[in-house]
Amino acid sequence: MWDKESFRRAFIVYFDKFTQTVATDAGDWVIKGFIDVYQNVYTISVDTKVISKLVELMLIPIISQFAKRYDYEVVLAKYQNYYPDITLIAPDDTLIAIDLKSTYRASSKSVSGFTLGAFTGYFRDRSSTKNIMFPYGEYAAHFVLGIIYTRTEAEIEEQITYTL
Repeated sequence: MWDKESFRRAFIVYFDKFTQTVATDAGDWVIKGFIDVYQNVYTISVDTKVISKLVELMLIPIISQFAKRYDYEVVLAKYQNYYPDITLIAPDDTLIAIDLKSTYRASSKSVSGFTLGAFTGYFRDRSSTKNIMFPYGEYAAHFVLGIIYTRTEAEIEEQITYTL
């Protein structure tokens, strides 16, 4: 039988892997840009949507490794605006929602904020299938993996293309 607290403890063990995936020990991003087939490197934009998607793409394989280790099936959201980003299905068919959220520090004591979903939709109607992978009420637990990053003060040169 699936146990929420055991899941939470096991998932926390993977936090170090999450951190190592996105940042160096010094705290620098491991991704410095996008590369095309001609080996041109384009800098990462300051656009929060781009950064959020990069973080998501980097963490999904780690979450998938976690899932494989504990025999969970992984179901990714079909569409960008679907909740959650990842559904894990336990061996006993228990549904677990994993939502990835990222934001930047606005100051040393505050962050820009997270959006957690449309209150007018599946939060109210727990049996709704609109913009959600499975009805909200069928999930045994909902976990948010929040990523908070510090934006660089340095000027990002988006007009320059680098080559390898």
